[in-house]
Amino acid sequence: MPVFEYEAFTPSGEKRVGILDADTPRDARVKLRRDNIHVVELRPVAEGRRRRLRLRLPGGGRGLVQSRRNLDETATVTRQLATLLAAGIPLTEALRAVIEQASSRRLETAFRDIREKVTQGSTFADALAVHPDYFSELYVNMVRAGEASGNLDVVLERLSDFIAGQRRLREKVSAALTYPAVMLIIGALVVTVLMTFVIPQITKMITAAGQVLPLPTKILILVSEFLASYWWLLALAVAGVSWGVNAFYRTDKGRLWIDTWMLRLPVVGDLLRKQAVARFATTFSTLLKSGIPVTRGLEIAPNILNNRVLSNVLAEVRERIVEGADIATPLKRSGAFPPLVGYMIAVGEQSGQLEGMLDKVAAAYDEEIEVATQKLTSLIEPILIVILAVVVGFIVLSIIWPILQIGKVSGV
Repeated sequence: MPVFEYEAFTPSGEKRVGILDADTPRDARVKLRRDNIHVVELRPVAEGRRRRLRLRLPGGGRGLVQSRRNLDETATVTRQLATLLAAGIPLTEALRAVIEQASSRRLETAFRDIREKVTQGSTFADALAVHPDYFSELYVNMVRAGEASGNLDVVLERLSDFIAGQRRLREKVSAALTYPAVMLIIGALVVTVLMTFVIPQITKMITAAGQVLPLPTKILILVSEFLASYWWLLALAVAGVSWGVNAFYRTDKGRLWIDTWMLRLPVVGDLLRKQAVARFATTFSTLLKSGIPVTRGLEIAPNILNNRVLSNVLAEVRERIVEGADIATPLKRSGAFPPLVGYMIAVGEQSGQLEGMLDKVAAAYDEEIEVATQKLTSLIEPILIVILAVVVGFIVLSIIWPILQIGKVSGV
């Protein structure tokens, strides 16, 4: 279908620029007129430019992980849609309201496309699936279940709560780790400036005195000269190692090995495991409440764990369920999930209150995540202080030692 780029004005007099699909220029003007938009200029987009525009639009053929900005926008829009649908407003009109108050041009373009597809007969879920930058597989499947059950507003409300909860969890961990990260960066910058610019000037004065330099001072001079002359080599080495680790992590074996190693780390591994358990419990509970079957829920939930070890366990659990087993037994046998999770899921299955038990698991592990994060922060901060103190102390010792020797010689 041809693509047209337009310049227009809204009824409030605001200038608007965008693109849309239409069979002919007349159809394009009709579509815009339906939205009460007065077209000033309309021109077809060349094929090459069209491809570039597609790549910049949400869902332009890229199945990317949602960025923080996209996730925040999705959370806001989901809450708005849930409120509008619960008030009895038709879906197409609710989508029109979202378009009018979209927070970005990309979001507006995405919802214009979604509304157009819905008015042409597509389901809301299918229209959302075209824009994976904003709507994940989990989101689309829950919307599909909501449409099938006639409870789309309820499902969207659950989705907005779920996204808000995931965002709070992420921000809680990020906030706790911000201070150690800033401290490490500032410390590294200070040491780099000292070694690159300050130390060479001081060491020139010391060597000019003609004294035999102590070993710490010789080491300091070598390190300083290396950083001043070959800093680019160090930067390339860091970039090369980073690229190699990322390339290795993108392979199945590499990701499994790194995720296994991360879970075995003291304190950090415990925090990662608890984060994954809380995320799994919240996601699985939300899916089940929305009418998603257990097997389908176990197929979707592993995608949000960000850990191949735990994802493989859930895949195996799904296979056992297909063979007739329950959820708790293979989960306990895996040893990857804490025993408490298996026991609580078993109680939930036996009592028919699996969703409620999963909510309790999520709540319990949310609290444990806060404790584990505080423990990690309290461990990182003194370690960083000790490391920086040792580095700065070594620099001071390397400078003061030869100066004291010069003073002794001159005093003699």
